[in-house]
Amino acid sequence: MPAESDAAGFPPKGVTIILRVEGLAVLVAALFAYHLLGGNWWLFALLILAPDLSMLGMLRSPAFGARAYNAAHTYSVPLILAGLAWLTAAEWLLPYALIWIAHIGADRALGYGLKYPGSFEHTHLGRIGKAKRAETPADAG
Repeated sequence: MPAESDAAGFPPKGVTIILRVEGLAVLVAALFAYHLLGGNWWLFALLILAPDLSMLGMLRSPAFGARAYNAAHTYSVPLILAGLAWLTAAEWLLPYALIWIAHIGADRALGYGLKYPGSFEHTHLGRIGKAKRAETPADAG
């Protein structure tokens, strides 16, 4: 019986599916909350990809790029921003936190996970991009 995870220690397919569904649920919840908040959808469209600017850290080194990407793609940072907005009555910050959370949820739903320092294609959800295509047999399907 073949192992469900590859030799690099990536999660079994069942775990990856659960994490991707969880990302989709977070995306839907963030979109709903943004709607209830009366958020500006032009602002949403303008900023939804802003966390991906953290990929510019790859210009310095793969390890630094992975750290920068992971810092911008963890739920804790926008949740802290939302908490500060609530505690300080700075409601204007909430749309930014929700856009950020929606971005992370969308990434997770699409299979883009937190990066390993050695390669940008290796994530906590498995391999993406060229690394994924390289492991897929040509006759699969």
